[in-house]
Amino acid sequence: MRLPELDLSTLTERQRELYDRIGGKRGQVRGPFLIWLRSPELCDKVEALGAFLRFDSVLPERIRELAILVTARFFDAQYSWAAHSEKAVKCGVAASAVEELAQSKVPEFSNDDERVFYEFAWELLSTHFVSEAKYNAARDTFGEQGLVDIIGALGNFSMLAMCLNAFQVPVRAEQKAPFPDIQNFGKVKAGE
Repeated sequence: MRLPELDLSTLTERQRELYDRIGGKRGQVRGPFLIWLRSPELCDKVEALGAFLRFDSVLPERIRELAILVTARFFDAQYSWAAHSEKAVKCGVAASAVEELAQSKVPEFSNDDERVFYEFAWELLSTHFVSEAKYNAARDTFGEQGLVDIIGALGNFSMLAMCLNAFQVPVRAEQKAPFPDIQNFGKVKAGE
């Protein structure tokens, strides 16, 4: 990681409050939170938004987890992927679709709402716009509130991915690097 390890003995009162809240809610404090704690007010806002999008959004949990994976694959954020790929499968996303996405292939989803979500999200991320057809399909599938929550999720998870990659937060030791075209924090040809 590009920043030195956070010295927990030197946390300010505000940082300690956030550290304890995050740890209590999520089980432990790791990954991006160890970066964001260096800006306590940003950390507070980002953690609250992330908690809403992960746990309380109107989107089904399976779609919320898929949102993390789609954004992680788009940004090549290995940490996010490694932290959420198994959870996505446990929530009902087909393991084969998760593997296809990791391989940068268009996944074949077993649930139509996953396909609609993927097509909408990938088009928006990659072209910065959404066609009328994909917009309408997503609105019809997820409703207006769901569509707004999708945009919030993509934005939040994009910020998360950029944080992880810019500060080079490594995949945890017990996890393997998920993408064949990424080594450390750079692109390589698959198989190199």
